[in-house]
Amino acid sequence: MTRCVPPSDDVAQGQVLARLSATALDLQRAQLTASLASARAQIAQADAQVVEARAAADEAQRVRARTEALQVRGSATQAAAETAAASATAAEARVLIAIEAQTAARAQEALVNAQIANIDLQVARTEIKAPVAGRIVARNAQVGAIASAQAQPMFEIVRDGALELRADVAEPDMQRLAPGQRVTLRAVGLAAPLTGTVRLVEPAIDAASRLGRVRITVDGSDGLRQGMFLEAEILVAERTALAVPVTAVGASAEGATVMRVDDNRVARVPVATGIRDNGWVEIVSGLEPAQQVVAKAAAFVRDGDRITPVPAPAN
Repeated sequence: MTRCVPPSDDVAQGQVLARLSATALDLQRAQLTASLASARAQIAQADAQVVEARAAADEAQRVRARTEALQVRGSATQAAAETAAASATAAEARVLIAIEAQTAARAQEALVNAQIANIDLQVARTEIKAPVAGRIVARNAQVGAIASAQAQPMFEIVRDGALELRADVAEPDMQRLAPGQRVTLRAVGLAAPLTGTVRLVEPAIDAASRLGRVRITVDGSDGLRQGMFLEAEILVAERTALAVPVTAVGASAEGATVMRVDDNRVARVPVATGIRDNGWVEIVSGLEPAQQVVAKAAAFVRDGDRITPVPAPAN
């Protein structure tokens, strides 16, 4: 018996399941938004001051040039020329101060934008997003609990309603299984069997139970629920061959034998057997398709006995 579970290795982006408390972060973001508005206002003011200082510096340079020209012609004094030159130098200094204030205001804006981006990242991390879209089948998250990567999963989701079967298989049969083999599934309450495919043959064997684990992808899981128990029949080999009923095969010191009938006389013949399925055994060698064997009661006849065969229904 095996149990249906959601596949455990599906990863993708999906919907928001929950949002952890982020009140303090929201408050900080509101404060930073106000700071950003103030920084932008300072930038606008600094831009205006740069324009004003540049205009004043240009005017001071023109006054200086006119005063120097008048001094050359003797129409202006040396003191007037020196005053005009000092005014031009001071105007240029005010332009540099205005540019520095403008740069500082823009740096403050960039800092506030970075702080807001950091807050947005922290807020985004308070959202728990499902790796896939699907139905939640288990909810372990609790209000007030601390989220941790080492804790148990907060939610368990069935992706797109898909289920896989985790089948326990006897140790000797594990060597015969491989991914891609077809599987027939039966469950109580289902009118018809389901089909599936072996997805993974786990490499480990349980040391206590001596059972291996096989994961089977179910084709169309309508009617199945997580936790249901099913019986799985895995087709490991399929071929057309000569077969006899299991009751016709006996055992001897030489191995498997059958009682062949030739001219109403019984002869014990060693055979090599293969696949066993549904009450039939494959005969690899030792018989020809047209030959007859004793299907039942072979233990009650001996080699060389004469019998009257009763043909069994063709199969």
